[in-house]
Amino acid sequence: MLRVHFTAEDLFNVTFASEPLPLVELAMAVVACQRTDESAVFGRWRARVGRDLPRTAGPLLDLLRPDGQNPQFVEPFARSLEEGRAAVREAGPLLTAEGLDRAAARAPGSASWLRALWGQDREAWRALDDAITAAYEVVVAPHWTRIRQSFRADVAWRTRLLAAHGIKACLASTHPAAGWSGTVFEVGVAPAYEVRLDGRGLLLMPSPFWTGRPLLAEGPAGRPLLMYAALTPLPLVGPGAAEGALDALLGRTRAAVLQLLVEQRTTSELARDLDISLPSVSEHTRTLRAAGLITTERDGKAVLHSATGLGVDLLHSGG
Repeated sequence: MLRVHFTAEDLFNVTFASEPLPLVELAMAVVACQRTDESAVFGRWRARVGRDLPRTAGPLLDLLRPDGQNPQFVEPFARSLEEGRAAVREAGPLLTAEGLDRAAARAPGSASWLRALWGQDREAWRALDDAITAAYEVVVAPHWTRIRQSFRADVAWRTRLLAAHGIKACLASTHPAAGWSGTVFEVGVAPAYEVRLDGRGLLLMPSPFWTGRPLLAEGPAGRPLLMYAALTPLPLVGPGAAEGALDALLGRTRAAVLQLLVEQRTTSELARDLDISLPSVSEHTRTLRAAGLITTERDGKAVLHSATGLGVDLLHSGG
């Protein structure tokens, strides 16, 4: 379980990142292409990335594993690819033997190149730099506009949620297993990790690639950072401008699901009315439920969904 202890000062010092960061999103994309969850949303995207990702990107797959608990030096908080590449190179002399042991134990193949990397071998560092550039050109650069659209829509939604219902509702909506015990934010999913903010506050950063529980890391200037799955993952962000505010926030199909749920419907009825698969409906309703926009209940074998007051309010505000 993830447990984050807040003081009163911390609760007043929760803010959102101002923009997505290229190498952070690259790391999340490399992780996402190796995960197997949420296949209804990410399945086709993963297949496409598997075809398009060049072999030169291979070193990143050794460093960045599917659980997201990865060496932070590969995902610096830089505002451009070039700035990020420089930050990665500058981190070389700071790598520790303990870090090598962790990376080597998690790598799917031979750890020999990782030992060369930690040993400051020039060829190993060149291979890592080439891997970052090659992967970025495939999974991030062509989709940067959509990445920013997902990021901004999520921040806009949670800022509204924060203003209307407070910080506890805002953070609890980041994952289905998230909640509060007093002033401790908890996510009931392994692995176990506990941190005390001690007045440093918290920086929130949504990612359209991440699909797991919120990740806690040391952010800019040593401030704790919580990365969580954006409400609209990248595969659901349209290639062009959204037709309305609600489509921009949720994605066209998920917005349509919420609109239909002004009246109670079953999973099968949603699949029929929207001409999508049952697994797709389940993925959409799970995310909408986690955000507090719908409720779900069982009636015998049927699963019934309906919009909450918050969901209806969002529909009204989104036109």
